[in-house]
Amino acid sequence: MRAVVLREFDTPLTVEEIDQPIPGPGQVLVRIVASGVNPLDTKIQAGKAAHARIQLPAVLGLDLAGVVAAVGAEVTDFAPGDEVYGLCGGVGDLPGSLAEYAAVDARLLARKPRTLSMREAAALPLAAITSWEGLVDRAGVRAGQKVLVHGGAGGVGYVGVQLAKARGAEAYATGGPASMHLIESLGAVPIDYTSTSVEEYVQRYTGGEGFDVIADNVGGATLDASFAAVRTYHGHVVSALGWGSHSLAPLSFRGATYSGVFTLLPMLTGRGRDHQGDILREIAALAEAGALRPRLDPRPFTLDTVMDAHRLVASGTTNGKVVVDVAG
Repeated sequence: MRAVVLREFDTPLTVEEIDQPIPGPGQVLVRIVASGVNPLDTKIQAGKAAHARIQLPAVLGLDLAGVVAAVGAEVTDFAPGDEVYGLCGGVGDLPGSLAEYAAVDARLLARKPRTLSMREAAALPLAAITSWEGLVDRAGVRAGQKVLVHGGAGGVGYVGVQLAKARGAEAYATGGPASMHLIESLGAVPIDYTSTSVEEYVQRYTGGEGFDVIADNVGGATLDASFAAVRTYHGHVVSALGWGSHSLAPLSFRGATYSGVFTLLPMLTGRGRDHQGDILREIAALAEAGALRPRLDPRPFTLDTVMDAHRLVASGTTNGKVVVDVAG
């Protein structure tokens, strides 16, 4: 089969012919139709993502959507012909989705939302699982809460805003001037972080009390700002980018709490994979109910133009999630 292979970090990806995998016990062989491209993929290729623990040579690609071609022993939830999606590989020793086929742990898969195309489904897994783990698993977002999503126009933030609203919360989201209209179109209150201070928006939208839940999808100074903007006593901050050194004093002085999210953990350790599949089933139900939809960059890419896709994502100039068409 054809696959995109990384042989050395910070070198171009190459399309090669490699052996088609055979599904082992508990695995599903997926004929991949589409593969989502994330900023993390570009960092892995550049050798700047040690936490992904990739082993070279490697087939990259985190997100996939496709059709079940065969199932291994002990698999009872899927059958050939099922349309599936998932966050299944491209880290550790798990082959990724930039290939015509992948043998993946059945626990990491769910049936593709019926209302979404393969391209749309491939755009969701990493962003949706990250948002769900933060907003639902850690923070327990519910109706009546005020939720602030940092980076509301980004891949994870875009899903997070929709997820918060689907759970009945009031959604607010930060972004630059160019993203205000997009954030507003999701039904969230847009906050231009370039012209509004933390103190100003906390006072304006919460009367100085702070937000019940803050989802940080930016990291760095934005995480520090989150500690200062969360609700006194009962507020909770979640972040998928809490990798730096941060003072907890502002958080402690507000009596609030913090949780980190490391979405790759089930793939790297084998623990929690069932829950990852459960999350994807919940996301599929929301998509089918019309409560959640991805935003795709319209530019087409194939296995032969993967490096162009990586360069576009790394440039930060995408207009939605970049997806590679692997098969028709």
